[in-house]
Amino acid sequence: MKTVIIGSNHAGIAAANTLLDNYPGNEVVLIDRNTNLSYLGCGTALWVGRQIDGYEGLFYTNKEDFIKKGAKIFLQSSVTNIDFDGKVVHFEDESGKATTESYDKLVLATGSKPIVPNIPGKDLDGIHFLKLFQEGQAVDHAMSSEDVKTVAVIGAGYIGVEIAEAAKRRGKNVLLFDAMPTSLASYYDPEFTERMDANLEKHGIELHFGELATEYKGDTRVTQLVTDKASYDVDMVINAIGFTANSDLGREHLDTFRNGAYLVDSHQKTSDDSVYAVGDSATIYSNALEATTYIALATNAVRSGIVAGHNIGGTVLDGIGVQGSNGISIFGYNMVSTGLSVAAAAKNNIDVDYTDYEDLQKPGFIKENGAVKIRIVYEKSSRRIVGAQLASTEDISANIHMFSLAIQEHVTIDKLKLLDIFFLPHFNQPYNYITMAALKAK
Repeated sequence: MKTVIIGSNHAGIAAANTLLDNYPGNEVVLIDRNTNLSYLGCGTALWVGRQIDGYEGLFYTNKEDFIKKGAKIFLQSSVTNIDFDGKVVHFEDESGKATTESYDKLVLATGSKPIVPNIPGKDLDGIHFLKLFQEGQAVDHAMSSEDVKTVAVIGAGYIGVEIAEAAKRRGKNVLLFDAMPTSLASYYDPEFTERMDANLEKHGIELHFGELATEYKGDTRVTQLVTDKASYDVDMVINAIGFTANSDLGREHLDTFRNGAYLVDSHQKTSDDSVYAVGDSATIYSNALEATTYIALATNAVRSGIVAGHNIGGTVLDGIGVQGSNGISIFGYNMVSTGLSVAAAAKNNIDVDYTDYEDLQKPGFIKENGAVKIRIVYEKSSRRIVGAQLASTEDISANIHMFSLAIQEHVTIDKLKLLDIFFLPHFNQPYNYITMAALKAK
């Protein structure tokens, strides 16, 4: 069995390692247009913001590791065409030579690509995106210039908020823009996002929400950002609007989702029996929505690669769906969520209710302490938990895993009310805020 994998970041690597580690005798070929593999893009802001010493630790494997396992790997190689009928991948290798690789099974792990705002001036110098390692290098280099004093970040999702923090840590004047009325609006309800907004303002980031970028101005380099409300002098722009599936190679042959992502089944198989799609290029099943959707997350990418690898190797393994669990930490303020917010549920026509609670993480006599706000979202008809959000200066991140499992297993809000939760003053309170929130549910 010969498997060709196009794309060698998280999903492609997971598929390759699954085949190489568990199914001896399988031939694995990886093809990627980049110079590197396994870059943890979620660490870019930590590196740019000098919260870590350098970027080297953001790579967790390399070409040599795969060669040692017996894989063939082509980096700096661009796929030009796929002959799905003949099962042949055509590409130009590192030297520019036209090359082919036949396959028994093909894995499309081409990931996602940044959404580029189609507005005047979009090709000016000084406008950056954040996806690849090289793009992180370019942003880092630009921020090292004394000429760059004001940075505009467009998009206040996770990447935008994180890189805004990084720019501020580098001593820049930072303007953060988003068309939505708050930051992180896709993941949290306003009662949570308003706290993050206050945290950003407290640390000197200038917020411009409810504003839409309409034009970039400058001769050869951007010097001004124009929105539907005002104009701003800037020295650098970072676009962090979001991502969409990079599915150009197979879009004409395979069935796709409304955003262009490859439609896959629970084995990660596409509409072509010989082709699998994984990671950000493919759809995923949401247990909260109980429907197929698109959620671009590295954790989802890894799981989908594992599922595809085992099914190609001969072990039938169904993906169990995801909840879209996520988290963020900005200037020491931590927020985590999973499943659906109240706003997201309404957008998807799911009738929900929610219960909120707020208390200290630990008993009042503990000096190092902080308030925690929690919201649990549940479906009115079935009372199954469909989402949770937590925010605190304390590390409350591990709590979200329990809620992720609860959504996956259709646990009701009533089941949570008397859940056995341990107590020790070092960690939490005897009347745990999870218990108290569940008991408050209507």
